[in-house]
Amino acid sequence: MYLILFQALGVASVIAVVYFILRPRGKSAESGSNPPSIDYKPNDDSSPASKSIWHANKEKAEDDALPDPKPLLEFDLKTAKTRDYIYVNKTLRYPYYQTMAHQPMEIENWIEISSDYEWYLSEKKKVIESEGKKVLDSLPENDFACQELMETVVDWLPKRYPTLFDRLLRFEEERSYDGIFNKITGERFEWLDGSAPSGCEALTIISRLTECDFLMAKERDDGHVYFTGGLVAFPGFYLLSEKIDKPMSVVHAPVPQFNEKLLMSVERTLKRMLPSAPFERSSWEIVDDLNFYWHNIALLPQGGKVGVDPGELYLRIDRQTFRKLPKSRGIIFGVHPLVRKLSSLRQSPLLPALLHKIHTESSRDLIVYKAAEAYEDALLPWLEQCIKDQIQSGLIDGTEKLADFREYGK
Repeated sequence: MYLILFQALGVASVIAVVYFILRPRGKSAESGSNPPSIDYKPNDDSSPASKSIWHANKEKAEDDALPDPKPLLEFDLKTAKTRDYIYVNKTLRYPYYQTMAHQPMEIENWIEISSDYEWYLSEKKKVIESEGKKVLDSLPENDFACQELMETVVDWLPKRYPTLFDRLLRFEEERSYDGIFNKITGERFEWLDGSAPSGCEALTIISRLTECDFLMAKERDDGHVYFTGGLVAFPGFYLLSEKIDKPMSVVHAPVPQFNEKLLMSVERTLKRMLPSAPFERSSWEIVDDLNFYWHNIALLPQGGKVGVDPGELYLRIDRQTFRKLPKSRGIIFGVHPLVRKLSSLRQSPLLPALLHKIHTESSRDLIVYKAAEAYEDALLPWLEQCIKDQIQSGLIDGTEKLADFREYGK
């Protein structure tokens, strides 16, 4: 099996920061089983969006509708892979500074499914049952947005993945019914047309359909964006319960440079974005295990060090999508966590050099925020040896521009 992985304008920087917003506060970890061993073959981004997000919004009208996704008629779950987010969305870049690289999103790429689909759903179910409202909750003002999001997911999935999902539309005894059948899990969700589940019930249904988490927000009367609910089973470093009902400025207060440099433009963009112009980005973190709910590195005391060899660390990439729902005006952040073991990246041309440069030459407060102090003493010498090995093997000559590393992933 595969655990598949994973600019450019500063548009909606919120999601990366939201997903790694606070360092641990003495929480105990309750991890489920780990996913299968990771194997990966790089993929090229076959359909990059060609226009900036500003142009994408400018060319859309308020009432424009998104097209249906093109169906994957021969989709095989056993060999399913996401795009490679080491190379897509410019996740890793230098210079690394406080800006978030976004790009318009093709509707076909909204929800990706990997060969580890069943593992994701199983782990998500365990976390929800164990943690409850810490990871799945909705304020009353957000309940309709939950319903609209569920209906959007239920409409989209059978169109994109007809081999995995059936739309359940039937008329019986003068009543119309709607729903979806998940062919992989055998689960059927159905409701009377016009009476679709809302709130947490809707979010629970979503959790049985996709690998993604969804964080939800809304503009309130004071003109600011507040987090109003969501399904966040795989945050890694924070809890939904810590963020719900709080404005973006409060949630992002611990994030270096965010409120000073990005808050105003981020809120403005989120409020102005159109339902017809979704976009995406990716963020990264280095972690020491595969417990997507709460990584061990998040449990370390101040000054603590990870206890695994550098090659056994993981590059976690959170692939992030942004949509605005047309009826409720809910702001939806979709997050799909994906990982690669660092040992599998030793032979990726220029990648060790790029990671080394990011850690040693970027703004120190940003690197410390990513918990690098817990692993960098061991990781940096390991990366240096990887660079030497790549030069000695002729994979690189050491004079290449690091910005060109994506050319090797095609």
